[in-house]
Formats: sequence, structure tokens, C-alpha cells
Amino acid sequence: MANIVIVGAQWGDEGKGKLVDKLTERADLVVRYQGGNNAGHTLVVHGVKTVLHLIPSGVLHRGKTCVIGNGVVIDPVVLIGEIDGLLERGFLADPQQLRISDRAHVILPWHKLLDGAREDAGGKETIGTTRRGIGPAYEHKARRTGIRMADFVEPEHFAQLVKDQAETLALELGLYGVKLGKLDAMLKPYIECARRLKPFVTDTTKLLWEASQKRQRILFEGAQGTLLDLDHGTYPFVTSSNAISGGACTGAGVGPTQIDAIIGISKAYTTRVGEGPFPTELHNKLGEQLRKSGGEFGATTGRPRRCGWLDMVVLRHAVRVNGLTSIALTKLDVLTGLKSLKVATAYRLGDQILDTVPARRGALTEVEPVYEELPGWDQDLTAVRRWEDLPVEARAYVRRVEQHAGVPISLLSVGPGRRQTIQLRDPAPGRRVVTPPVHEVLE
Repeated sequence: MANIVIVGAQWGDEGKGKLVDKLTERADLVVRYQGGNNAGHTLVVHGVKTVLHLIPSGVLHRGKTCVIGNGVVIDPVVLIGEIDGLLERGFLADPQQLRISDRAHVILPWHKLLDGAREDAGGKETIGTTRRGIGPAYEHKARRTGIRMADFVEPEHFAQLVKDQAETLALELGLYGVKLGKLDAMLKPYIECARRLKPFVTDTTKLLWEASQKRQRILFEGAQGTLLDLDHGTYPFVTSSNAISGGACTGAGVGPTQIDAIIGISKAYTTRVGEGPFPTELHNKLGEQLRKSGGEFGATTGRPRRCGWLDMVVLRHAVRVNGLTSIALTKLDVLTGLKSLKVATAYRLGDQILDTVPARRGALTEVEPVYEELPGWDQDLTAVRRWEDLPVEARAYVRRVEQHAGVPISLLSVGPGRRQTIQLRDPAPGRRVVTPPVHEVLE
């Protein structure tokens, strides 16, 4: 297996955790490279559901090294809770299995206070954040006032940095009528977290370089999805980091020459959580049916996801900005029972037909999707394990999606379990694979 980046090709929640869990069987290291605990990856192994927020999804495989990269913002209290939950179930028994970048930034209480205050004061401009402090933590990182793990786990360094920033933090919160509070009491649980996390903290860039030199196999796991990327998403309704595949380089500290394959994860339909434009959203009973059948509720917040038809304009955008070598199409089974299916192939904006996602703010709320209609199927797909056993209509749907995307579909997911996967081709058979033409993949 090559070094692979797994990236969401829509607005997140595409099923990245399941694929990372599956491919970890063939990897030596699994790296989370961006985001915070505003994202949740849900895994179902032997009927047991596990939701992870910061630790890479590969942790359920014993003997694999899990790395939290420098591009992640870490809530120490959440991370300790996640570690304890895994320890109770017999995972992470070897402390060497988890490595945390000494350059990763820390989410602290004032980041959460700022996040909530801004959402409350936002009015019509609210973004719909999870209020977990992710945005303010990245903001402090960008303005060079953030606190990194290397300083957080050293009590004297941490105390001095907090002391130096206290006045500025109080003023910043005061703009929203929020008091900073007593720092000693506020930070007490964080001091204990720092003590416990210190053994895990190291220079992970060196670790990954040495692993690459030894030809060990590295799997890079992103959070959120392409359309939530700070630069290439539906701005301003985006996250605060680079969720695209390029974020693996900056967020893990590896060069682009160390990446061999990039797999984009897309649902067979489209979902979105929170505010922001969603051209193919279904505001009817069909949208409710997809939400119910697909279990479309946020793994982290429990918020109901907005549901709609598959948007190929969005998926083609993801192919381009990520450099996808293949696509894994998930939740194909959720479409069972629908008489007909629609796929958005373009947008109509006034007298224009667009085949790309417009950048102008507000334009995506004005577009009208141009749909192509395909026949549905009634057969339950959850027990299907071979391509040829899928209904002909399901195969036609997959082929059509592949044609519109312009890259091959390598994997199909027909349920949440590890084994509920149909492999059409090896998603990363070796280093520097040249992707074959679409018609050669599925014939």
C-alpha cells in the first residue's frame, strides 16, 4: 500500500472513519492532520459503535501508531476523556501507540467563551459553529498568540504564557460582555491534563520522516470535508483549517512527494450540517426519509443533517482541488426504495449554466440545480459483497457518478460495518500509481 490521504469530498460526514478503519489494516501509521473535536468519526466494529473526535480512527487496530498532527487544535479535556474511554475497552494499552505533535495548538477555556459569545452576537451572520472553541483557537494561532503542546505540557512555560495574555484576553471577551473569570480555577483541570499528556508529546514530523524513509505505510486522515475548507469551501460557512488533501502536508509536516494516493469520500447523496448554501437540499418528505434511513445526525453534536440529491458540481470541485485518484462512494444502501434518483450535473444562474462552484458570496444560494434523473431500485444492498450482485440500476447509478466525476470509484459502502464494503479496484495498489481510464476499471 502507498501513503494515502483520506479526504471528505462534500461537506463532511461522508464516512471517512469507516474507510480509515478499513485501510488501517494495511497501514503502519495513521495521522489526523487538521480540525478539532468539532468533528466526529463513527466506526462500527463487531456491532459496537465508537465515535472518535481527535484520535485517528486507526486506534481500534492494535499495534498501529496513531499520530495527532500539528494542524489539529486539541482540547486537552476532550482528548483525555477519549483516551480514558479507549483504555476502558482495552485499547491504547501501549502508550507508544499514540503520538501528539509538540507543535499542535491547544484549545483553552477562553476559546470556547469567545466562540459562544460570537455565535450569540452574530444575528443573521451566524456561521453555526459547534461552540467548541475551534475557530478562536485557529485565530490565535494565525495571530501568533496561541499556545502549543510543547509549552502546554511544561507548567512554568504554560503559566507564563497565560499570565502574559490575560489582560488581552479579558479585553477581547469584554467586547462581548463576557468576563474571563478566575484563571487558577478555570485552568486547574487543564494542568492535570498536561501532566497526563506529556508522555505522548513529541516531534511528529521527525517520526513521520523516519517512517517514510523506512518505507512504512502512512494513512492521513482529514476531518470535515472539501466544501468546508477555509480556502476552497463555501466561504464564509466553512471551518477554520484546510480540510483538503494539501492540508495533510502542512498539518502533518510532510512534503507532497510523500503522498502517493488521495481517496475522496462521498455519500451517494449529499448532506450538510449547520448554516450555509446547499443547492440540492430537499425540503420535503424525501429529505426526511433520507435523514431517517441514513441516520443523519451529527456524531459530535447530534444535530440533524440537511439532506439532498448528489451534487456532481461539488464532487468535481473536490476532484480538482484535492487531486483525487479515486472515490469511495458511501451509503449507497440508503437510496434503496426510491423509484427514481436525481443527480445535479450543473447549476443555472440567471442565463448562465455553471459547471463549477461559484466563489461570489451568495451566488450558491441563487443557483438552480440542473438535474439528470436515473431509475432507482428496491433490493436491500446491506448484504451484497460483490459488484455483480448489485441491482443493475444501482450499478448504472455508480457508473454514471463515476463518469461525471472523471475519476474511478474504487470502493462502495453498503452499510456501517467493516465488511459492508464492495471493492471495485485497489484504491492504492502501490507507490505513484497512474490511475487507469474509467472504462477499464469497472468492465
